[in-house]
Amino acid sequence: MNYLAHLHIAQHCQSSLLGNLLGDFVKGNPDTQFSQHVSQGVRLHRFVDSYTDSHGSVIEARQLFDNGTRRFSGIALDMFWDHCLAKRWYEFHSQPLEQFCNAALEQVMNDEQQQQLPGRFVTVTQAMWQGQWLSSYQHIENIEFALQRMSNRSARMTRLADCFPYLERNYHQLDELFTSLYPQILTASKSF
Repeated sequence: MNYLAHLHIAQHCQSSLLGNLLGDFVKGNPDTQFSQHVSQGVRLHRFVDSYTDSHGSVIEARQLFDNGTRRFSGIALDMFWDHCLAKRWYEFHSQPLEQFCNAALEQVMNDEQQQQLPGRFVTVTQAMWQGQWLSSYQHIENIEFALQRMSNRSARMTRLADCFPYLERNYHQLDELFTSLYPQILTASKSF
């Protein structure tokens, strides 16, 4: 799952939206770095990532990618799951996606004022909010653009852009997978 799903899951579980966004930017024990509420959000993010990555359906989905792109397939699939969620937003939330994003931004900004945050997190999330990435994920071409942009960050990430044709080719199969996978993630996260 990527940013949109982590924010949605956080709200669903009444967890810290900031903590759930921070999950990919924090190493080590979050308890020593953040308030208890934010730290619990980081832990929920880690749980969701672990649950998703080890789910049998996701392991099977990764086999749809060739050997050269398979090691990047997890990132590409996370982006694709956000596309599926944005596209089906009203199946999982009563509030319009734009309103949810605006409310999430306000809540995250309020929590940020009381925390010492990693610089890379601040840079990425500022670009995310300003570029309205979350609502743009409704359109599959924006997933392609995001993967391309991410692949340009470093030489070791260049193959990430090559993952998009596999998403496109297997779109309907992956979309159906999301339909059964995401409710399971919501249930498991609530139990966590």
